[in-house]
Amino acid sequence: MSSKYRLLFKGLLFDGIGMISMAIPVIGPFLDIIWAPVATKQMQNMYPNKQGKIASVIVFMEEILPWTDVVPTFTLMWVYSYIIKQKSAQKSTSTL
Repeated sequence: MSSKYRLLFKGLLFDGIGMISMAIPVIGPFLDIIWAPVATKQMQNMYPNKQGKIASVIVFMEEILPWTDVVPTFTLMWVYSYIIKQKSAQKSTSTL
């Protein structure tokens, strides 16, 4: 499996972990306090560039704020990195 798809798999896994806390009444929000810095570090490790730093801040906010766990931040970052950004790069090289 290529590294690109490993990142997708890890992203789906981390998004799933982040969403699990919503299913646990009462203690779920407290789990988010623990998970938010872990998710931030994982995002930085997966995407060490400038966009990864921005995504790390976003994933921290998404995990720490209540009722935002449904946002698949890791998956969205993968889509941005490997689909949107690549299409944008292809467009800019084809116009040269």
